[in-house]
Amino acid sequence: MVEIGEESEPRVSRSSSFREIDDSLKQVAALSVGGSRNSSPLGRCCSRNTSPVGRTGSRNTSPCRQKVVKTKPRGLDEETMATFSKVVQPDVEMEDNIWAMLPEDLLNEILARVPPFMIFRLRSVCKRWNSILQDSSFLKFHSQVPSHGPCLLTFWKNSQTPQCSVFSLPLKTWYRIPFMYLPPWAFWLVGSSGGLVCFSGFDGLTFKTLVCNPLTQAWRTLPSMHHNQQRQLIMVVDRKDKTFKVIATCDIYGDKSLPTEVYDSKVNGWSVHQIMPAVNLCSSKMAFCDSRLYLETLSPLGLMMYRLDTGSWEHIPAKFPRSLLDGYLVAGTQKRLFLVGRIGLYSTLQSMRIWELDHSKIQWVEISRMPPKYFRALLRLSAERFECFGQDNLICFTSWNQGKGLLYDVDKKVWSWIAGCALQSYNSQVCFYEPRKHGI
Repeated sequence: MVEIGEESEPRVSRSSSFREIDDSLKQVAALSVGGSRNSSPLGRCCSRNTSPVGRTGSRNTSPCRQKVVKTKPRGLDEETMATFSKVVQPDVEMEDNIWAMLPEDLLNEILARVPPFMIFRLRSVCKRWNSILQDSSFLKFHSQVPSHGPCLLTFWKNSQTPQCSVFSLPLKTWYRIPFMYLPPWAFWLVGSSGGLVCFSGFDGLTFKTLVCNPLTQAWRTLPSMHHNQQRQLIMVVDRKDKTFKVIATCDIYGDKSLPTEVYDSKVNGWSVHQIMPAVNLCSSKMAFCDSRLYLETLSPLGLMMYRLDTGSWEHIPAKFPRSLLDGYLVAGTQKRLFLVGRIGLYSTLQSMRIWELDHSKIQWVEISRMPPKYFRALLRLSAERFECFGQDNLICFTSWNQGKGLLYDVDKKVWSWIAGCALQSYNSQVCFYEPRKHGI
């Protein structure tokens, strides 16, 4: 695990600042172009296979044993020696004064492509970097750079102290993110979208909603709702407008008499909309895709859909598959809506399946089944609790008892264990997280 500690004071010593910038920029530049060069024969396209295994009966011509070939080019009397070995690139000395005067636009290009969890360390290199990494223009530029990739964010409390770790799927590494900047409330994780993370809880006796950016450590307490009670919440970010909205549906205990309220960061206020019709909800789990919010209902059977553009509710009579024990709605890209759940009345016959909603026929179509070996490893007992959530056609399964994470790529149809993914605590709350320098 790579832990990121508290932010330290920027170094101000001029004698060492240039050397720090030189060394750090070398590392940053290497990371920004994909890391170090792969000089292995396997990493170069169309290179010769000099391995003893690859060529039957051939001698070992590994770079460790240099092969000397004597040649006598035509027209020369003297013997010419040609040596074939691994080419070693000399370490180019970089002038301190050149790197110190690196144009800011080029420096922004490099820093914006560094893994975002290194920002805390880079800020301590020198005053200039610390100023750039906190500047609003850099944050705007960073938000336009291609995403680092999907991550898993886990949040829990250890001795009433909030703890947060992020598991980078591309880097397969855990990173500890400082979370001591948030107020000491009794809050829990709502979800994440576009680099922002939403929490809700109580400040004493008052229900509060909070939105923060773990990378910039900026946070905001939202104003109180018109009907300020503990509610079901979901947050969505508009990437184009750089704004976000929070949708509050029914009461956390199922009281559907409260009107739907929507917070808009543009106006920093809540607007009141239609009350959800009287239905019997299957669970409090919600999914948001294509500007629509979906919830499962038992009576009437199907889905309740809330249109964010019109502020109205609508019932969709999509019948659930037979023998469905527990189901989770998962939002995919564009208009894709998935249903994930266990099928089977007996533990020995249970299986995990994934369906996609056919909007034209209003029915669930099975698209995949979890292989039995993964199902048995994830849930050893039929009554074990699991969680399921998704982002960009990636579906993640977590088992509390086994402490495991399983990932399914809907597009590639590939199942894979999340290497090194162990839940930090039984009370951990997990969601997908996209590290972005999104402003609040």
